[in-house]
Amino acid sequence: MTESFDAVDIIRTKRDKKELSDAQIDWVIDAYTKGKVDPEQMSALGMAIFLNGMNRREISRWTEAMINSGERLGFETLGVPTADKHSTGGVGDMITLPLAPLVAVFGVAVPQLSGRGLGHTGGTLDKLESIPGWNPNLTNDEIRDQLKTVGAVICAAGPNLAPADKKLYALRDVTGIVDTVPLIASSIMSKKIAEGTDALVLDVKVGSGAFMKTKEMAEELARTMVDLGTDAGVKTVALITNMETPLGRAAGNAIEVQQAVDVLHGGGPADIVELTVRLAKEMLEAAGKPVAESEIRAALADGRAWAKWQEMIRAQGGDPDAALPVAKHSKDILADKSGILSKLDAMAVGVAAWRLGAGRARQGDPVQAGAGVIMHAKPGDQVKAGEPLLTLLTDTPEKFDHAIAALDGGWEIVADGSAVAAEPLIMERIA
Repeated sequence: MTESFDAVDIIRTKRDKKELSDAQIDWVIDAYTKGKVDPEQMSALGMAIFLNGMNRREISRWTEAMINSGERLGFETLGVPTADKHSTGGVGDMITLPLAPLVAVFGVAVPQLSGRGLGHTGGTLDKLESIPGWNPNLTNDEIRDQLKTVGAVICAAGPNLAPADKKLYALRDVTGIVDTVPLIASSIMSKKIAEGTDALVLDVKVGSGAFMKTKEMAEELARTMVDLGTDAGVKTVALITNMETPLGRAAGNAIEVQQAVDVLHGGGPADIVELTVRLAKEMLEAAGKPVAESEIRAALADGRAWAKWQEMIRAQGGDPDAALPVAKHSKDILADKSGILSKLDAMAVGVAAWRLGAGRARQGDPVQAGAGVIMHAKPGDQVKAGEPLLTLLTDTPEKFDHAIAALDGGWEIVADGSAVAAEPLIMERIA
């Protein structure tokens, strides 16, 4: 770059609630990626952005600069349309697992570059690594080859895809600036745009178990990301979905894979199936190959999606027929009275699963494949005193007390179910 700036001047600009120029943004992202801007300086700029925000032009340019810090993957040679999905993270959210092979059934390739869990939210790669032999690390050529032969791949993003985001994300995590829309949106979209997919469907979670706690915050994030995708020429749609209650009946790694297998055999929890089918419909429409919902559901029921899953897992060295890991110890949490379960807090369940060993506190920490929480009832279900409400799973039983403490106040049972409001799973669509 020919033009050079002073990092302190850029910090002052945003501190004083002024706009950063395109050239300032390009320079600071490039210089930080190359180690020419100190982490302390980038932390100060990040806090100024957290406090004072960015407009659409600034966010778009910030995202573009992060994309330009590395390589673009691109799938132009495949000869078929591509579509991807991104979830902002929740509890029990294993939708990617059945969704990728389901969409691939209909001739749309799915390059699903995924991540690992941190804190109470699970990671797709952690879940799939509970399958014996499965390999998350593929080269760009291996990704393209698998998309040609199978039509779907779930794997880790390579180190050269938006490397500026990796450096900035680590900094955000330790400086208290994770939950700000400009930085969340640019982090997510820089990776997705650099990936090179034709279409992108965003699942923006809102509620207790999500990063976005209010619908207004979720709408702002969704609209910002849709705008970023549109500006970059990617057909982008967002759904705002409910994360007050965990998705499905399992929060953990192997137990969520098992749930995905159930869905791919035509069963599984109704909310998982509903969201999987709706996201598949949105992805296929965005990719220009619309399919009726009835036909999408048929692909789950008749074995086509299961066959595609088996191909996908085998292509990455996994054995789709192998037994999944099982935790060494379990403990049931019993209902203290009979009635209707009126609340099951997603954050409480997510933190309990994390404390049992299903998640990690820091990047790089190990996870237990079999640990987690099985939910025997969801809000609106009838429960009986003394019967299991939840089952906790872990290889290290000393973790039980800490997990049980996380669940304190995490559920409620009422005598009259008429007062239990059934909130919709899919709350809004933004395009």
